Amino acid sequence: MAAKESVSLLFKLYCLLVMTLIAAAYTVVLRYTRTVTTEMYFSTTAVCVTEVIKLLLSVCILAKETGSLSRLMSSLKEHVLGSPVEMLKLSVPSLVYALQNNMAFVALSNLDAAVYQVTYQLKIPCTALCTVLMLNRSLSKLQWFSVFMLCGGVTLVQYSPAEATKVQIEQNYLLGIGAVAIAVLCSGFAGVYFEKVLKSSDTSLWVRNIQMYLSGIVVTALGVYISDGAQVIEKGFFYGYGFLVWVVILLASFGGLYTSVVVKYTDNIMKGFSAAAAIVLSTIASVILFGLQITLTFAIGALFVCVSIYTYGLPRKDTMKIEVKELSNNLSGKLISV
Repeated sequence: MAAKESVSLLFKLYCLLVMTLIAAAYTVVLRYTRTVTTEMYFSTTAVCVTEVIKLLLSVCILAKETGSLSRLMSSLKEHVLGSPVEMLKLSVPSLVYALQNNMAFVALSNLDAAVYQVTYQLKIPCTALCTVLMLNRSLSKLQWFSVFMLCGGVTLVQYSPAEATKVQIEQNYLLGIGAVAIAVLCSGFAGVYFEKVLKSSDTSLWVRNIQMYLSGIVVTALGVYISDGAQVIEKGFFYGYGFLVWVVILLASFGGLYTSVVVKYTDNIMKGFSAAAAIVLSTIASVILFGLQITLTFAIGALFVCVSIYTYGLPRKDTMKIEVKELSNNLSGKLISV
């Protein structure tokens, strides 16, 4: 397994902060476009366009990383055209992510925000379980406690706020709950699977993204054809698109790239905590934009979230012992060489 890249704590915090802000804005704007706009756009086309934009951004970043057009073409030829096995390997998370993203739209179209947010937080213990099973990584008792404290805190945060949006669409509660359940399972599995692929080789993060997004475009395009093909042909691929829809797509695109960075340089459960913090921020934004009322349960839940983030990030005793041992060995080696 490739060694974990050494990055500063400041850079990790920067990645998590940016991802949190993007996720919060994405949630607020997406909620608005699915409950207020009169001409409902096709969510399947939005997911497909998002994959295209993420692919283009990844190619641009890889071009900057390689430094020249010839090196870029050589890298794409080697890792994309010349690596069908790797492409097949990355098609797994692309398929699961595509399903997850479409299920999020279905859920938000059929559930109010509080129910959706509470239920969707089950992705955090699901991710933790997948991390233990797929990455053979153990969690301390404090970390497990932090995971479930986070779930409880987010549940409290989202339990009481009243939806102030005046325009409501017809909802199917059972369909919404089923969509959230599928999204939760997809999020836990796909995130950890992608983390395992990233950290099992020295292949560039952006090459991996290109491999995944190419598969994602194919999968989401099939989704458009199967789910909304007839209506898309009749009304047009971009039917119902407005400024805010494009904002949703751009936020999802940049958020997807930042997710990859966070997984690469931190770990997948920390990504879940970033998402939880984004929920708190999105609720605060909803107070300003939609007139939600902050309750006592919101304040208690927000406190639980903050405490759980802090306690999960505390260094483990066994990790500290390993780091001290490695430092001691390094110092001994230097003394011997002198």
